[in-house]
Amino acid sequence: MDHPDGLRLSASSSLTLAVRDGALAVVRLAPDAPVPSWLPATGFTSVTRTADELSVVCPADAVPHGDGVPAEAGWVRLELAGPFEFTLTGILAAVLVPLADAGVGIFALSTYDTDHVLVKGAQLGDAVTALRAAGHVVTE
Repeated sequence: MDHPDGLRLSASSSLTLAVRDGALAVVRLAPDAPVPSWLPATGFTSVTRTADELSVVCPADAVPHGDGVPAEAGWVRLELAGPFEFTLTGILAAVLVPLADAGVGIFALSTYDTDHVLVKGAQLGDAVTALRAAGHVVTE
């Protein structure tokens, strides 16, 4: 079905997601904090600044321990096979609704080309099962 602003992902569309290696952490810093010097130069990282916080997603082993850095570790990344046109709508909803229905908490991020959904490692099996039941392809 066409969406007024572009194309809408159909309910029967199958997306492909890949489980990516490496435990991740989500870190919350003060809104005026500098981008951490401990962030690795390679690998998956995301830095987002708002008026309320500096949010960092990075490999869990990069976060300094004992420095009072508020971090939530234990996340695993599911990467949607992209790229997706900016006019295509419903991509994240097609993934997030089955995960919500299965009781799987998420942390979602988007890049220019694709979307990434982080789930807790302890819930990865439930996430994969729910996504496959919804008709998506998940590679591990």
